Amino acid sequence: MHYDLAHWATFLATAVFLNLAPGPDMAFILGHTVKGGARAGTAAMLGIWTGALGHVVLAVSGLSAIIATSALAFSVVKWIGVAYLLWIGIQAIRHAGGTFINEAAPVGSSFGRIYWQGVLVDLLNPKVAIFFLAFLPQFVVPGAGPVWAQLLLHGVLIIVVAAVIEPPLVLLGSTLTTPLRSSPGLAKALDRTLGALLIALAARLALSKI
Repeated sequence: MHYDLAHWATFLATAVFLNLAPGPDMAFILGHTVKGGARAGTAAMLGIWTGALGHVVLAVSGLSAIIATSALAFSVVKWIGVAYLLWIGIQAIRHAGGTFINEAAPVGSSFGRIYWQGVLVDLLNPKVAIFFLAFLPQFVVPGAGPVWAQLLLHGVLIIVVAAVIEPPLVLLGSTLTTPLRSSPGLAKALDRTLGALLIALAARLALSKI
């Protein structure tokens, strides 16, 4: 057997919808875009993509099944994620307009910090692990190749779709909010807003269940 047009039409339509739907990952990316511009948004976006790729690899290897079936494993990953989101959210509020995304700091330092935040925010969300574990097997076609290869292919393609959809959103968001970032007072407000957003994401994660 092989993949037919209906298979790809269904998969791609679903992938597009998933990437456009508001969620923690998009909120994280756009939050950093509004605060730090296209460069910060790109760093956040690349971090989220890397974390998503990590989840794909975990789903392919079967490790996500442990999180999906073990309440203890789910809780451990979840509360580590909650603590991390709370920490970076509080840092954003404490250093509003200052060192959270420090304009005076080396550019690479800020980019790398935001990138790794994105990686951890995505990897420490057990709901993403469960999503990939539940979603990817629906597109496995018997006889179309090894199951692990099909899972990996479709998982990577979800990220490819994100790579088509999200960069224009980052550029648009950066362009629309450029005037806001030129004001020190508004920069502080943006930091505090980003911090509140991260804390809200932590609360949402804390309330999640298997």
